[in-house]
Amino acid sequence: MSTVFETPPPNFSQHDIIQILLSHYSINAEANPLVSDRDQNFLIKTDKGQKFLLKISNPAEQLQILEMQNEATLFIRSQDPDLGVPLQIGEIQEIEKNGLTYFVRLFKYLEGQLLKDKGIADSSYEKLGKFLGRLNRSLDSFNHPAADREFHWDLQNIKLIRSRFSYLEFESEKNIVSYFLDQYESHVSINKSHLRKMIIHNDGNDDNVLVNHNGQTTGIIDFGDMVYSYRVAEPAICMAYVGLGKKDPYRSMSLVLKGYHSRFPLNDVELSSALYLTCIRLCISVTMAAWRMKLFPDNTYLYTSQNQAWKLLKLMKNEDLIKRSVQLLTYAKS
Repeated sequence: MSTVFETPPPNFSQHDIIQILLSHYSINAEANPLVSDRDQNFLIKTDKGQKFLLKISNPAEQLQILEMQNEATLFIRSQDPDLGVPLQIGEIQEIEKNGLTYFVRLFKYLEGQLLKDKGIADSSYEKLGKFLGRLNRSLDSFNHPAADREFHWDLQNIKLIRSRFSYLEFESEKNIVSYFLDQYESHVSINKSHLRKMIIHNDGNDDNVLVNHNGQTTGIIDFGDMVYSYRVAEPAICMAYVGLGKKDPYRSMSLVLKGYHSRFPLNDVELSSALYLTCIRLCISVTMAAWRMKLFPDNTYLYTSQNQAWKLLKLMKNEDLIKRSVQLLTYAKS
């Protein structure tokens, strides 16, 4: 069965969306498309100033995954009412188009500016880490059977990275990814019994994090990559993205890890593993892009950050990761 990564995203027109809003939600509004990878999203604005988000899921998406996302955000809100998460309005709807079934969801609009559009000062990276720690603390006792799945963006699934090797264009690229996979095996896999697991958001990047005018993290969107995985994967993923394009990536990385640890403490093995998992996230990113660009050459979203990801991987390959990991652990606990 094809996954959401191999299946073309929905292609509904703005006129289609207006009709869906009227027929399923009794809302008369304008619909403006938003950037998305495997789904289709629209910003909805009514003449009364109300704003919503309408999401049409990839036709390969499973209903139980969407139900898990809704239950997770409701659970977060019950544990920490001030955490900014997208809340679904009403039930998941089904629509048919060209013989395919699509799931449609309407969300309350979550105010804030995307981190990628705002940017933040060094002092705010620790606040970002604190927000993610707070998010995971609120999710700590959440359970759902759909989360325990084989998923391409799960940092545990090393074999899926290896399966995409053939899509890398240059031997030098394969050597870089192989190096970090070996590092993972040597420094993470052998200690995995000490790496606690939980259901995590799994995608704390600058396309999903919301900040206010002061650079304070206020919310997080897009729970589509939720998975049962390593707790420390949450800050490690964020560390991968805040390190992109930086002359000194370790500064922002260390602040995120320190902030997370202050709100949702990690053990020493987890802290020591964070940097290796950050590198694995970057490896997933470049190999996923190489694979999917062959499938969807016109999807410009897939090209986002790839040059920066390779640059960061090359930089990290020339570092003493053991020494850097010790430094990160020490700083996070200081």
